[in-house]
Amino acid sequence: MIATARRAGNLRLGALALAAVLLWALPADALRIKEVTSPKGIKGWLIQDATVPLFTMNFAFRGAAALDPVGKEGLAEFVSSLLDEGAGDLGAQAFQARLENNSIAMRFGAGADYFSGSIRALVEYRPLATDLLRMALSAPRFDPEPVARIRDQYLSSVRRRMERPGYTARHAWKVAVFKDHPYGRELDGTEASLKAIGVSDLKQFVAKRFARDVLVVAAVGDIDEAAFGQMMDRAFGDLPARAAPASLPEAKIGGAGKIIVTQRDFPQSVAVFGHGGIKRNHPDYYAALIVNYVLGGGGLTSRLATEIREKRGLAYSVYSRLVTMEHAGIITGRVATANARIAESLALIRQLWAKIAKDGITTEELSDTKSYLTGSFFTRLNSTRRIARLLVSIQLQDLGIDYLDRRNRLINAVTLDQTRRVAARLFKPGDLTISVVGRPKGVVSRP
Repeated sequence: MIATARRAGNLRLGALALAAVLLWALPADALRIKEVTSPKGIKGWLIQDATVPLFTMNFAFRGAAALDPVGKEGLAEFVSSLLDEGAGDLGAQAFQARLENNSIAMRFGAGADYFSGSIRALVEYRPLATDLLRMALSAPRFDPEPVARIRDQYLSSVRRRMERPGYTARHAWKVAVFKDHPYGRELDGTEASLKAIGVSDLKQFVAKRFARDVLVVAAVGDIDEAAFGQMMDRAFGDLPARAAPASLPEAKIGGAGKIIVTQRDFPQSVAVFGHGGIKRNHPDYYAALIVNYVLGGGGLTSRLATEIREKRGLAYSVYSRLVTMEHAGIITGRVATANARIAESLALIRQLWAKIAKDGITTEELSDTKSYLTGSFFTRLNSTRRIARLLVSIQLQDLGIDYLDRRNRLINAVTLDQTRRVAARLFKPGDLTISVVGRPKGVVSRP
């Protein structure tokens, strides 16, 4: 999102500051979601709140960067940075002037599985914001000047990231784990792939991927059901009814026990580690979430941080996390430390991985983690943007419109025996794939 991330829009009358506290720390029963069906049959979720005259609408299309053609990786991301660079009868400068002069924030982004977007504005500018979004999605221009400018920005970004050890370690890890699956490709693009993308490719992506059958929509703020329905029709009603057929296979996780060392002249070594995990729709997901929080997801309180950072001062940051995608689930983490001490850090990570698999977590850790996960969730929903984004995510993951009511109950229902069973099944130190970049002492590649 090189082009769009830099523009957030300056909302008038201090509405942006007010939005930061809109709906802050509301309990689940205050976030009443209504499913709205537009006159044209488009469905969306709405949380109505008239605290300030502001609204946010988020949306996503299923299917994004993982569907990029081989040799044209970065296509979805390229499109995301060009949609607000001219549309309809408005060139790039004119389109941007409409956004800026009317305090409209418009954003787009492309992940592996979903192409997302959002608009936010004061209520009085809702018709204009909706029309600009409709134009961006249905009639993007892809004029030569912005295409060349954004391509150059991406090419510069590619060159910079190749110098970052974290990126190199992560990419090598993905290639080892995902092999030939699209998740293992450089979905942000390479120099060669970005140069190969033409205007016809950009137009084809829009024509194939932006359609109503793969669309998910949510809105939060000062907007009622009738207005939301009209807004959805106005923004998305001109899109094709169905996207082009597309599918991805389930990823087969590989690379178990493999170590990849990439030699670079850095004072520190950066290591990315992990193995197969669990998908979001698995019944053991919440138990896995709790176990991982104890191991490496709990910031400075996690076992990894306590043993590696606090007790030994080996690294400033170390963590593990569950990553769930449409066609894969993984457990991954990262640590960076002096070249001379990376072997010690990795040995501790394996030991802690093995210990949690063998012994599980304690009753106290289970209780503390439940308290944090249930108590912190709603306090983070402190803006219309975050809430709208969450509503889209819930729909994409098919969690149900009552998810906000059920979430904490699902976490609190997890038993100690369940966490221990899941820890033993999921956390396998011998399966850890490790990618290290630097001049690591005592760490060598292992196929």
